[in-house]
Amino acid sequence: MPLLLLKSYLPVAAAAGAFAAVGGAGYLLTQQHQPLWARGGPQPDEADPVELLERPPPRPTQMERLRGSTRERPFDLLIVGGGATGAGCALDAVTRGLRTALVEREDFGSGTSSKSTKLVHGGVRYLEKAVFQADLRQLRLVYEALHERATMLALAPHLAAPQPILTPCYKWWEVPYYWAGLKAYDLVAGRSNLISSRYVPAAEALELVPTLATSQPDGSSLKGAVLYYDGHFDDSRYNVALACTAAAAGGAVANYVDCKQLIKNQDGKVVGAVVQDRLGSEPPFEVYARVVLNTTGCFVDQLRHMSQPGCPDLIQPSAGAHITLPGFYGGHSRNGLIIPKTKDGRVVFMLPFLDAVIAGTTDAKCGVTPRPVASREEVEFILEALRDYLGIQVRSSDVLSTWSGIRPLAADPRAKDTQNTVRDHVILEEGDGLITASGGKWTTYRAMAQEAVDAAVATGRMPQNVRPCRTTGVPLLGAGPEYSHTLAAQLAQDFGPLAPLVAPLVSSSSSSPAAASFSSASNPPGPPAVVIDSRTAEHLAQAYGTRAGRVLQTASDRNLGQRLVEGHPFLEAEVVYCVRHEYCQTPEDFLARRTRLAFLDARAALRALPRVVELMASEHGWDSRRRALMTASASEYLATYLPPAAAEPTAAPAS
Repeated sequence: MPLLLLKSYLPVAAAAGAFAAVGGAGYLLTQQHQPLWARGGPQPDEADPVELLERPPPRPTQMERLRGSTRERPFDLLIVGGGATGAGCALDAVTRGLRTALVEREDFGSGTSSKSTKLVHGGVRYLEKAVFQADLRQLRLVYEALHERATMLALAPHLAAPQPILTPCYKWWEVPYYWAGLKAYDLVAGRSNLISSRYVPAAEALELVPTLATSQPDGSSLKGAVLYYDGHFDDSRYNVALACTAAAAGGAVANYVDCKQLIKNQDGKVVGAVVQDRLGSEPPFEVYARVVLNTTGCFVDQLRHMSQPGCPDLIQPSAGAHITLPGFYGGHSRNGLIIPKTKDGRVVFMLPFLDAVIAGTTDAKCGVTPRPVASREEVEFILEALRDYLGIQVRSSDVLSTWSGIRPLAADPRAKDTQNTVRDHVILEEGDGLITASGGKWTTYRAMAQEAVDAAVATGRMPQNVRPCRTTGVPLLGAGPEYSHTLAAQLAQDFGPLAPLVAPLVSSSSSSPAAASFSSASNPPGPPAVVIDSRTAEHLAQAYGTRAGRVLQTASDRNLGQRLVEGHPFLEAEVVYCVRHEYCQTPEDFLARRTRLAFLDARAALRALPRVVELMASEHGWDSRRRALMTASASEYLATYLPPAAAEPTAAPAS
């Protein structure tokens, strides 16, 4: 059987690669996947760069703008839902010159968009299915995602970067089989490929992932591995950066604004929504728009039913659980691991994430709930998958955090399970004029947003001469031409323990962009007012990019250079910065999405909670009652990340 599979895979994989290499994939990108300008619309104007404000307008200003819309002066586009797709649509629309509003019921990325596997990828298993199922939809999706992968990494290099991933081989036939498949993956990417895949012998594989098992329970020994590259990213910070960039470009963007109902005109067409500020005591108010766009993720059908009760559902929800383990599970390596075949045929990844390792995911039909929780069975499934591939004991007691996200898959009534549902998206204009964007995945958020805004423009209800999509060339806040991959090293040099010794020798021209943003008035020449270690420098560079200096400025001005919790690099100053510059409204926003502490270590997040509440209370002006409510709500939320109790395995550890 393995030989038969190999013989069938090699020619088809080669054909897929050749198909992409000669431009045949253009055929796969059907009209609805092409940008507006490629279908006869206006051409991009590179001489007209997007202007961004120095900082996003504060939330009260955004709320005033939302309240200011009327039937006579509506927004061009009102987007309901602030996850990856909604925030991407907001940035796309506002940079085309459209008057754009975005409202999000909770926080940006509070749903599935913060609970991904943190991969920017084309989907190696989708390519395998495209080959063996002769499915052009799967091949088209892989092609599109691989090209969007390169764009996504370029738009925010501080938040996204190439990720080496090892595919271990314990049978000789697996070596050519996975090598051929991953070479086809490279070929489909074409000029957008990151780094070419290659075979590595067993000794090198163990150097790349020191904890890799040298043999399997059946006695087969490690024959080597195939090393390939995808991308990794900080999903929720990417989402927040999208929303903040849209706001800085002129969008009226607000979190914690709930859509209560849709407004229709006398012709039955949707012309706005009744919304309510969940953080205030004012009554609901009306927001008008030429077009309303539904990007509420796994809740899209709820909004559709609000307008058309009884309409058929679009999405098929699928639960994806993950766990976080200490960094030593990967040997503190920057390389990831893919387990290509688990006992039930699923794929499980083990990937470095910040200073920890995450592993997942599961894939099963589920119901829609605001706060999905990883079950004990899901956690055990992931641990069991790791046990055969790691040479150390895999213990449930080592799990630091667990979480589950709900994928809003485009429904396919023919699919027997969600593993075989194509991860494509659907853009649908309803009979009442509401446009719904459903399905898709993080890697293709930008293309999906482009298509959704194109659909809004195509309604004919927008102003004349709308610009074409520009988001392939709009770096997110924290990136831009001034960003350098040496930023972490420069921060460590300018603000590290040795800085007082060398400060007189450092010229302003040699300092990092972040250091240059430090106020010279409040920080005269000499030792830096804030001293950080290299780990904190790396964290600040990765999380904030060129805006890391503003965090350090806050630390200096407020004497908040201390760490929030032992063992993690997050500074107290980040709480204040995120409240002032990133629409951080609750402790959960900070602990789960502005930093990733809840995902990295749920118990540490609970320990940090009192200080986070104290700092946020000072910024937001909370009284004692409000502080108590915020603490209780955050404690309840963070408890969903705590690992479920699980019995220790009785089986011997993998060799």
